[in-house]
Amino acid sequence: MSQVDWLSQLLQMINVTGRLEVRCNYGAPWRVAWDQSAPHEIPYHVILKGRAILEDPQSGTFRELVSGDILLLPHGSAHVLHDGSGHVPGLTHNRQGSSGWMLSENDSKGERLDMLCGRFSIGSPHDRIIRDYLPASLVVRSMDGEEGAMSASKDLANLVGLMRMESTGDKPGGNAMLNALSFALFTLVLRAASESEQSPAGLLALAGHPRLAPAISAMFADPARPWNLSELADLCSMSRATFMRHFRSSLGRSANDLLTDIRISLAANELKKLTMTTEAVADSVGYRSVAAFRRVFTDKMKMTPGEWRRQAREPA
Repeated sequence: MSQVDWLSQLLQMINVTGRLEVRCNYGAPWRVAWDQSAPHEIPYHVILKGRAILEDPQSGTFRELVSGDILLLPHGSAHVLHDGSGHVPGLTHNRQGSSGWMLSENDSKGERLDMLCGRFSIGSPHDRIIRDYLPASLVVRSMDGEEGAMSASKDLANLVGLMRMESTGDKPGGNAMLNALSFALFTLVLRAASESEQSPAGLLALAGHPRLAPAISAMFADPARPWNLSELADLCSMSRATFMRHFRSSLGRSANDLLTDIRISLAANELKKLTMTTEAVADSVGYRSVAAFRRVFTDKMKMTPGEWRRQAREPA
């Protein structure tokens, strides 16, 4: 399987939705702070024009973002974006549009920033996979340079351009269009990151590893198969010990950890179906013993399969 195949399997499993919340149009000095997000939410920011400094209040680290940069925060960490001048920011004026997102502006006359801000929502238990297997922050570039010249991420550049147009004014169907484009943004950012020569840590780095990619693709393609480490190592043309060492150094977790998380996430989806018994669900994700499945599911989800089934079927 290709990297795109495993990514499709992941996205089909976790069911991501996205929405645009704010378009920021500021002159320097400016500053915006976000609190820690809910466990199932991933904030995102798209720098359409200008530059911004990303500040992590916990670590005290800074990173410059420029025109064309797309920032995802898979762990939902509290963060601050500002112009980097250190000056007192100007007052902002917020105006709610009929399409559901807000336009935020200020009266400052300094260097201009145009930025889209929103969030992705991922339901339980799939939010845990995102937190555990993606880095705390993820930045990809959709353009090169301040003038927005196309880079290798042509698809991302085109998508960002469409989001810019849809977020200008209150167009019929604009909110629905922007929400749909947000999901496409999530997909393309993960694809671009996994194909990068400098893939970030975690699952994306593992998928971009030319020797380890066959194992992750196989686990996503056929999670019910009783995989053992020797079989997975053979797929990667490695010894068992070498495979284990490279897998853990790339992902921070073992191959068995990833396979278990894939199985439990799929099982959580299957348990929502009225026609699926717990026994059938256990078998469909590779557990021949219902007792073993219940034990692993309860350990991961902190509730039994029956409790999850009842909770998942309750009206929102």
